[in-house]
Amino acid sequence: MKDNQNRTMIGQRRTSLKRIAIAGASLAAMQTHPFSSAWAQNTASWTSKPIRLLVGYPPGGPVDLAARSFGATLEKIIGQSVVIENKGGASGMLAAQTIAQAPSDGSYLFFAASPTISIAPHLQKGNNFDPLNQLAPIAQVVEYANVLMVNKDLPFKTVSDLVAFARANPDKLSFGSAGVGGSNHLSAELLKKMTQTQMVHVPYRGNAPAMLDVMGGKIAFMFDIVITAKGYHESGKARALAVTSKTRNRALPDIPTMVEAGVPGFDVTGWFALYGPTSLNRDLIAKINQATRMSLSQSALVGRMTELGFEVKHSSADELASLAKNEHGMWADVIRGLKID
Repeated sequence: MKDNQNRTMIGQRRTSLKRIAIAGASLAAMQTHPFSSAWAQNTASWTSKPIRLLVGYPPGGPVDLAARSFGATLEKIIGQSVVIENKGGASGMLAAQTIAQAPSDGSYLFFAASPTISIAPHLQKGNNFDPLNQLAPIAQVVEYANVLMVNKDLPFKTVSDLVAFARANPDKLSFGSAGVGGSNHLSAELLKKMTQTQMVHVPYRGNAPAMLDVMGGKIAFMFDIVITAKGYHESGKARALAVTSKTRNRALPDIPTMVEAGVPGFDVTGWFALYGPTSLNRDLIAKINQATRMSLSQSALVGRMTELGFEVKHSSADELASLAKNEHGMWADVIRGLKID
C-alpha cells in the first residue's frame, strides 16, 4: 500500500512538473522582444557560435525548467541560438568543471544552482575543484525560497510553537530532507543552530517521499520548494508555517517569513545564476550581463518564473560574487558541526 502511495505521489509531482514544462514550451512563441533591435544596434554579439547553456541537473527538474525558459528568452533578445545541455552529476560539479575548461568566447555558459557553488564544495571532500574561485560570476537570474511544512494534525500553528516544543523536548521532533547535505537538510540544521534546539534528521531519496511521511505523520516537518509546498498547503494536506526568504513569496503571500515567525536573522534563499570560465574578460562579462538584464525584464519570462516558484532577480557580476562568497561561508559554518561523510 505504501509503495502504491509513493508511486502515486511521485507520479503527481512529475505530472505537475510536466504540465509546467508543456506550458513553458509555448514561451518562445509568446515572447515579445522589443529589446532585440536595441541590442543589435548598441551591442555586438559576443560570439558567432551557438551558445551552449549547461545545466548540472537532469531534464525536467526545477533547474532545467528555469534554464530552458531563460534560454528561450535570451535567444530572442540576442537573435542567436541558445542550446540547453544537461550534464548532471555530483550536485552540478561535473557541469561546473566543464565550464571551467570552456573557450573564452562566451559560447559556453553555466546555468548554476546555488548549492553547486556554496554547498557542494564542502561536502565533496575528494573533489579539489572550487567553483567559487574557478568560475567567473556573470549575473544572478532568479532566487527561490523553501517553505517550512508541518504535519497538519500537529498543534504547531507557528514556527514559535514548533521551536518551543523542540526546546522542551530534545530529539522528540524529526524532520525530513531530500538527502544528506541537500539545501532543505541544511536549512533545518541552520534552524537547529539558530534556535539551539535538538531535532532528528531523517534523510530520504528526494522531496516527494519525505513530504509523504510529513503528511502521514511519520516525521514532523521538512523544508520543501515553493512549487510543491503551495499545493500541499492549499489542499490542506500539510501546513505551511513560514518561507525561508527575507521577504514574503508572491506565490504564498499570506505565509510569513522565518524572521516574521520569530527566528531573527534566518534568511535562506537558493538562486540560479550565470557563470563562465575565468578566461572571460570584463567587457564580455558586461555584455552577457546586459543581455541577461534585458531578458529578465520581459514580462512573459517574469510570469513564467513566478509560475515555477521563482523570483526574478538580476545582479551585477560583483554582486553575485559577494552573494556566493557569503553563502559559501555560512554553509561552511553549518556543515562544520555535522558528521557528513
